[in-house]
Amino acid sequence: MQHDSALARAAAALANPAIDDADATVGADEPSQRFRTVWISDIHLGTPGCQAEALLEFLREVECEQLFLVGDIIDGWQLRRSWYWPQAHNDVVQKLLRKARKGCRVIFIPGNHDEFARKYVNHDFGGIEVVQDWIHETADGRTLWITHGDLFDGVIQCAKWLAHVGDTAYEFTLKLNSYLNRLRARMGLPYWSLSKYLKLKVKRAVSFISDFEVAVAREARKRGVHGVVCGHIHHAELREIDGILYANDGDWVESLTALVEHADGRLEILDWSERYRRPVAKGVTAQPASVGVALAQLK
Repeated sequence: MQHDSALARAAAALANPAIDDADATVGADEPSQRFRTVWISDIHLGTPGCQAEALLEFLREVECEQLFLVGDIIDGWQLRRSWYWPQAHNDVVQKLLRKARKGCRVIFIPGNHDEFARKYVNHDFGGIEVVQDWIHETADGRTLWITHGDLFDGVIQCAKWLAHVGDTAYEFTLKLNSYLNRLRARMGLPYWSLSKYLKLKVKRAVSFISDFEVAVAREARKRGVHGVVCGHIHHAELREIDGILYANDGDWVESLTALVEHADGRLEILDWSERYRRPVAKGVTAQPASVGVALAQLK
């Protein structure tokens, strides 16, 4: 069974602590930024669209006490169709395992694309804890429910076949986007995301994002927490919805964003794309841009 074999190979890459010894490949750079907690999701290892090199740079330069992997870390849907696993994707796994070995608490919450990992909930693989969801308490005393978010996607729950069709269409859009940006680069123009443009301009897509955010925030309220952290829709956001903090950490396919918690409990979305996609003048150290103001403590 080729499909099962592909998933087994991906799971082995995540679970095998032996590959953590290849620090020379990943690098042991001194972190330049430190946070209490970091959330990343929707990396989609195993797909051509995964920005593994940018993520490696982020993981090298960011240090934290806790790192949450909020789903869709490995793209089992793509690996079922065809095997794609370059060295950079292995290096990401190595770096995550190395962080766990060095004392960072790494917690993995599987999503719909890596749903095969839900069979291993409450297990530990190379220091990475696999859980269904999580309640996190910030330094300033707020409680945040952490979930990937696919359970609040009506397409995933009611018509999974349609979700696979949409995934294939998204993959095509990314390929077209890559071609367009090669042309833009030759013309001296900056990076431009076609799929992000469509996501924010197409009325149905905007409505889907809004409905998703409201549904997740409503569930967080039912659970009696101050807020929710999720991923799934590849749209970074940090705002209040009816008194509930809604935080989406974005993705590492196009947005290149992460949610971080500072030592005092403040939350912020970091946009790594500004640093990764724009050339930096020699001798100048660039800092990742912030997309969203750190929110004050919720009442």
